[in-house]
Amino acid sequence: MTFDPAAHRVVPEQRWFEDFAMGERFVLPSRTMTEAIFLAFQAASGDNHPVHYDVEYCRARGMPHMLAHGYQVLVQTAAGAGMFPHMVEESLKGFLDQSSRFLHPVFAGDTLYPALEVDEVTPQRTTGILGLRSTVHNQKGALVMDGRQRYLLRRRPA
Repeated sequence: MTFDPAAHRVVPEQRWFEDFAMGERFVLPSRTMTEAIFLAFQAASGDNHPVHYDVEYCRARGMPHMLAHGYQVLVQTAAGAGMFPHMVEESLKGFLDQSSRFLHPVFAGDTLYPALEVDEVTPQRTTGILGLRSTVHNQKGALVMDGRQRYLLRRRPA
């Protein structure tokens, strides 16, 4: 048997624009916002405001711990953390846009539960736009972030 790198896939059966339905959900892994994650995000982003790295600064202002940067919360909805991008390796043409609203604070020690849900299926001639509502809940069940992502997918080849 000959090895074929093209057949080495996490999800062997590829999906095309027509294969998605409104309301379909893609759960992403939960993650506790540890101090190490805060440190890594600060290093990657270059954000040097003490609200994101100085516990005593935060406590002096009435917060229980360091406050997560909005982008640190948003990044939890990266589709690549789940199965979606593996399903569309052949059909994905591009990531079009994203938007987000931050509804409640996230502090060090909080556990986040991100998910994506199909909320737009707009067909075009040879492609289609797939919209995904992005949500992040915390361990108390509060919706801390709500947003959207849109992708351009190829339609199934004839």
